Amino acid sequence: MPALTVRVEFISIRVEPRVEASLYRGAFLFVKGERNMKLFNSLHNKVEAFKPMNENEVSMYVCGPTVYNYPHIGNARPIIVFDTLKKTFEALGYKVKFVSNFTDVDDKIIKKAIEMNVDEKTITEHFINAYNSDRQSLNADLPDVTPKVTETMDEIIDFIKLLVDKGFAYEIDGDVYFRVNKIDDYGQLSNQQIEDLMVGARIDENALKENPLDFTLWKKTEEGIKWDSPWSKGRPGWHSECVVMINNEFHQHQIDIHGGGMDLKFPHHENEIAQSEAAYGTHIANYWLHNGMVNIDGEKMSKSLGNVIWVKDIVEKLGGNVVRWLMLSAHYRAPLNLNDQAVETAQTELEKIKTSLKQAYVKLGLAGIELVGNPDETLWQAFLDAMSDDLNTPNAFKALFDTNKQLNAAVRTREIDYGRVAALVITIEKMLYVLGIKLDRIVLSDDDKDVFANWNQAKAEKNFEAADQYRAVLMERGLL
Repeated sequence: MPALTVRVEFISIRVEPRVEASLYRGAFLFVKGERNMKLFNSLHNKVEAFKPMNENEVSMYVCGPTVYNYPHIGNARPIIVFDTLKKTFEALGYKVKFVSNFTDVDDKIIKKAIEMNVDEKTITEHFINAYNSDRQSLNADLPDVTPKVTETMDEIIDFIKLLVDKGFAYEIDGDVYFRVNKIDDYGQLSNQQIEDLMVGARIDENALKENPLDFTLWKKTEEGIKWDSPWSKGRPGWHSECVVMINNEFHQHQIDIHGGGMDLKFPHHENEIAQSEAAYGTHIANYWLHNGMVNIDGEKMSKSLGNVIWVKDIVEKLGGNVVRWLMLSAHYRAPLNLNDQAVETAQTELEKIKTSLKQAYVKLGLAGIELVGNPDETLWQAFLDAMSDDLNTPNAFKALFDTNKQLNAAVRTREIDYGRVAALVITIEKMLYVLGIKLDRIVLSDDDKDVFANWNQAKAEKNFEAADQYRAVLMERGLL
């Protein structure tokens, strides 16, 4: 991994029958009471109260990848951000439908297929599988639906035809372009005026376009995969695909939330808005969310700088929990700088939580206390308040650390209040679930308890050799 050395030291928690790995149940998260989710709406450049179109339901679409290569660390950020947003909504009691597409036809895909002497589907299927694998390695749920462009082609062609019929698009020699000038508020998302955009605008490959800003809806092509259309054999432009897939998957022209990276705001998302308004007279989404970019040691990640980090490599080196912690340590809208210090901080902070939970699990197990009940409502609410404030993960981490501090104090008292310890543990588990951090719950076996009893007896009898042996066993099992 370029310019990044890491130290990986994790406490080994053994995964055996005694470990209950089913902590991540959505049902136990739901909160009662008023929900005050606020989100920064990029369309209006301000934080707004979230009001869903349908009560208790959230419709959310996030632009997925063009699948011609492995996901890099920049791709990981929207995966983690919007998965965390989904989990937050679920914790607040909403039912979320989350859709994210795969762009499986593109010039880059065709170029790679030609270079490797295989068909485009071979390329795209390989990298779709890689993307889903990386998504899961980051503890992210798979979207409810992942539509592909190639499986939506008939609908895309019908949509472009609708724009042509309405006068918002035109054909030139088999190519079809969108008339930007016909949209009065074009540039509303990126906060740009058409006049300003025209300054320095260049004519692209087709100098016959009516306006340099007019973007491609359909591209005539002789190379690579192509489809029949009323205009030519070709393939669609990038900007129409998401509009059509939103319509298909949500069965409506408008959704609650549309998300993606900051780099998609213009022109991609701007062009989605323009097409939706032209075709249906509606704004495609009520809330637009954009995550900030990822830098490596203060520099923008790029192939030319040789600092591209693949998700599979960094997860293999650090683990999905640490990568996720890194991504959430900064507010999602802020730039994230990945460097050695950030990695060390994430490892240290996560290790503190793991150590505290391990100690609590052991104390509860030795006392025969079943880990059931409710969380500490005050601490849990503080966490939810932070997450409901435009996904303020730095403040949510503070709520987590405050809870962890109280857990440490509760475990170390002479007369342990086991009910209090259990409530704090459950609170932390719920917080970790929303953040997407997966830690196994330790459940002591009868043999574990016997080893602890023998260890304590040996210490009481000052049989230090035996005590050291029992201690070594417990350490090997990850219980000390």
